[in-house]
Amino acid sequence: MSRNGDAAGGDGDSAPDNGAPKDSTPADTAGWPVELRGVTESVVATLGPNDLWNFAALGLHAPDEDQDDGVVTATTWGNTRTRRNFHRQEGGVVQFVSDPRDFVDAAMTIWEGETPVLDSADAWAEVEVEMVDSGDDGGTHWETWELRPTEAAVEATRPFTINRAFGAVVDATVAASRLDVPAFDTDELLSRLAYFEETVEACGGQAEREAFERIDEHTGWRELAAERRNESF
Repeated sequence: MSRNGDAAGGDGDSAPDNGAPKDSTPADTAGWPVELRGVTESVVATLGPNDLWNFAALGLHAPDEDQDDGVVTATTWGNTRTRRNFHRQEGGVVQFVSDPRDFVDAAMTIWEGETPVLDSADAWAEVEVEMVDSGDDGGTHWETWELRPTEAAVEATRPFTINRAFGAVVDATVAASRLDVPAFDTDELLSRLAYFEETVEACGGQAEREAFERIDEHTGWRELAAERRNESF
């Protein structure tokens, strides 16, 4: 996912400064608590000027395998709360959530809370960030950041499972977030959303189906699709 949203939330008994439950398992403080490969989807919490944590979806780009000292990077698109809070605080808390509903809310809404770690986070890492590149693409300003963990923990471990519906929900947030971006074709995006909807209905459980419903609640893409179909007749 290339564009990060602005959303926040989460509560729970917290460790000093990071909001992790007291019984969390410490991870290597010099590294990440999970394996990163390609682009790994995460939710990042950044502290705003109102002293509330803002949560947003953020794609983590792992370094190439031949880069022994490579650093994980992420790109912010537009003048989002994440971008502004990165500049203001030079850090945040990256977490890896297991609930697709939390991912949708982070990607599609403005969601703020008093603590930085969601109940659905299986692992988290407090990171320092540094902007290393910037530019413009299709009229949107982007900035690339290097992320370095300073503290991390694993909250829950479970067998690895694959569910196509969870992946479809993630991809759907990308398509939905681009509906109002002139550089992207609206009809193509709506076609993708319809396909992802079929995948969620066929393969998803209650959490995935509720998450997909929230995408429509936040964007109204189904109504837009119906309007464009009527216009074509």
